[in-house]
Amino acid sequence: MLHVSIREWQIAGTVTGSLLVAGAAFWWFHRKRPTADELEMERRQKLVSFGRIVDGMLLDDFQISAEDGATREMLLFQYEISGVTYECSQDITTLIAPLNLHGIKIGMPCSVRYQPGSPENSMVIAERWSGLREDAYVPWPTPVIPIQKARHRIAG
Repeated sequence: MLHVSIREWQIAGTVTGSLLVAGAAFWWFHRKRPTADELEMERRQKLVSFGRIVDGMLLDDFQISAEDGATREMLLFQYEISGVTYECSQDITTLIAPLNLHGIKIGMPCSVRYQPGSPENSMVIAERWSGLREDAYVPWPTPVIPIQKARHRIAG
């Protein structure tokens, strides 16, 4: 019969625990972290799913130079909730492909989605939703579905 002393169990437990901590630390430092654009897309998806809609107004569209040298398209808008006026901007650089910039009419009303518990977290445009009016935004093509004639069976 194999006899294992308490001291050997302590050593085995310490080695196993150290390996688990080292493995967890390795995973923590080498895991894939989401990029800033991925975090922003996730924020927009949450607002589309759970946000409330209020009327707002487009104030300006402008470009800024980012730290990496890229140019970012920004949209400035204003809205009011419970007597408090909020003025926010949204980076629309990743959403600009289907966006008709000439269709954005500054000073015109728009719809704003905001987070109920934090009204400063808001947006005007997302991948599958737009608060812009008129012909400014066509986020996805509308498929043309042919109407099929219904065939009625007449019981005889």
